[in-house]
Amino acid sequence: MLETVILDIVRKGGSMKVKRNTLLLIACLVWSLAGFNILRIGFLSYQHHIAILNFILSAIVFLIFQKFIFGKLVRKHTERIGNYEEERQFFLNFFDVKSFIIMAFMITFGISIRALNLAPERFIAVFYSGLGSSLFLAGVLFGYNFCKGACKGLATGSTAQKDIIED
Repeated sequence: MLETVILDIVRKGGSMKVKRNTLLLIACLVWSLAGFNILRIGFLSYQHHIAILNFILSAIVFLIFQKFIFGKLVRKHTERIGNYEEERQFFLNFFDVKSFIIMAFMITFGISIRALNLAPERFIAVFYSGLGSSLFLAGVLFGYNFCKGACKGLATGSTAQKDIIED
């Protein structure tokens, strides 16, 4: 699917626009990749900190981020994307400016914590595992919403919607 998105951009003269529903696929890929990477860092840090209490704390971190941040973020951006008037959108419109700023802050903060040794390895293990799991789930939910939109278009027989899968 990603290949067809890239080919579509090239065919259209590099306009960098994709169909609305494809923005959900891009969000899926971005958040899944970010979540996987953070989860990997957390799991690698867990090697010397395996304990029931740490697993419980990671689960609490996961639930907090999922309920109060990433669950809301997925719903907000899925709705915003669905409400776009024009079918084709600039490929970075999968997020708004505020979300890109939050993402940049999170990346900078995360790298700084590890590079400057501002937190003990146990914190990295617990926090990153919970945060990474929540980020990864956000990516999966964006993917689910993408598939739901693609299947809905195919079920209704709408020719405008059928092209979603080709994006």
